Amino acid sequence: MSTAAGARVALVHDWLTGMRGGEKVLAAIAELYPAAPIFSLLHARGSVSPDIERHAVRTSFVQRLPTATRHYRQLLPLFPAAVELFDLDDFDLVISTSHCAVKSAIRPGRAVHVCYCHSPMRYAWDQFDAYFGPAQVGKAKSRLLRPVMAALARWDASTAGRVDSYLANSQYVAGRIRRYYNRGSTVVYPPVDTDFYRPNADRRPTRSGFLIVSALAPYKRLDVAIKACQQLGAPLTIVGTGPERAKLERSAGPGVTFLGWQSNEQIRERYRAAEAAILPGAEDFGIVPVEAQACGCPVVALAEGGAVETVVDGKTGVLVRESSSAAFADALSRVRNLDIDESALRAHAEGFSREQFLSKFQAAVDTALSQRSAGSSAPVPQSISGGPAR
Repeated sequence: MSTAAGARVALVHDWLTGMRGGEKVLAAIAELYPAAPIFSLLHARGSVSPDIERHAVRTSFVQRLPTATRHYRQLLPLFPAAVELFDLDDFDLVISTSHCAVKSAIRPGRAVHVCYCHSPMRYAWDQFDAYFGPAQVGKAKSRLLRPVMAALARWDASTAGRVDSYLANSQYVAGRIRRYYNRGSTVVYPPVDTDFYRPNADRRPTRSGFLIVSALAPYKRLDVAIKACQQLGAPLTIVGTGPERAKLERSAGPGVTFLGWQSNEQIRERYRAAEAAILPGAEDFGIVPVEAQACGCPVVALAEGGAVETVVDGKTGVLVRESSSAAFADALSRVRNLDIDESALRAHAEGFSREQFLSKFQAAVDTALSQRSAGSSAPVPQSISGGPAR
């Protein structure tokens, strides 16, 4: 029996505007707490899965601002006030899934707050230039935003103690939590639907060309992968949407195909048919490499962030030590020559399954609740641990 049984639970998530990696984690957690309401800064109805939509969603005042669901990132300075106005007084257990602001929600004194942290706020800490640098928003706007983001970073750090127990989505993020919040954390890797993402048992595909499945954002460094494929003369298919699409399309040659949004079924077929999936930017975890490997597709990834935890260099793909098109072109050539065993890729991916996540997540929540019920009022001591064996 779970320690959480009988507890009044609230789920808190930054925003509900699409089904990205963070929302897939939320959907899995929501399965454990089917009666829990979801508090979110804003909610674009119909943009997330039925698993999430069936919950009662309570939004902040940000929801009522004009065009908020399309331009919410421009409202970042309002997020601290919005998060702190969430009324969580009726709950015994608060579970936040946060990459921005909601880890700072104010819980009642009797409640336990467990935060599944995808990352401390990237734009306020070490990735300001990737989001708000002069090349992205212009020199004048970047100069104005720098002190705003610095103030957000101070608020983010000062409110780190509102969380009793941090769960990190990778060892990489655990290090960021330690660095920016001075807190320990327990690593619980995100869930990957390895039942859905799997090789086609009926036919062995002829793999051709490379694949990217990603938001089209500056920090993803898709330009590096595009140039690498051009140097190699290899076709590249890009699945995803985002603010960089027009810019990337202008610079891409005829061998690059932009498909925009695709269904999960279509993406699965792309994994099954690609020579390799490419991850040219540093990700906090990165679900795409695991989905690809679950389908028997190797991965070429930058050797930073979560990829070093999900890709076994020389066995399930190639890790690239340098973020340059030349280095990625060389890695793409090497992955073509690997003796890839689809069953080995599949077995590795199963270490990140949904069942593994649900079991480890529930155990971590139960530990946090047990320590509180034992009379500890201090934040729960934690270790940097977890994950599938290599």
